[in-house]
Amino acid sequence: MASSNSTNVVAASYSEQKLAMAKRCSHEGVVAGAKAAAVATVASAIPTLASVRMLPWARTNLNHTAQALIISTVAGAAYFIVADKTVLASARKNSFNAS
Repeated sequence: MASSNSTNVVAASYSEQKLAMAKRCSHEGVVAGAKAAAVATVASAIPTLASVRMLPWARTNLNHTAQALIISTVAGAAYFIVADKTVLASARKNSFNAS
C-alpha cells in the first residue's frame, strides 16, 4: 500500500512541476510580447503620424481611426508573434532538458 501512495506523491509532484513550467513559459511569452508590442507601437506610430503631417495623400485619406488601426494592428501582431515564438522556444528548451 505504501508504494502506491509514494507513486501518487511522485506523480503529483511531477504534474505540479510541469504546470509550474508551463506557467513560467507563458509568463515569459507575455512579458516578451508586451515589450515587442511597446517597441512596435513606437516604431509604427512615428512614421504613421509623420506621414499624415507631410504627405497630402495621407492627410486626405487617413483619418484618426485609420491611424489608430494601423498602429494597433502592428502592435497586436508584434505581441502575438513574439509571445508565440517565446513560448515555443521555451517549451522546446524545457522538453530537451526533461529528456
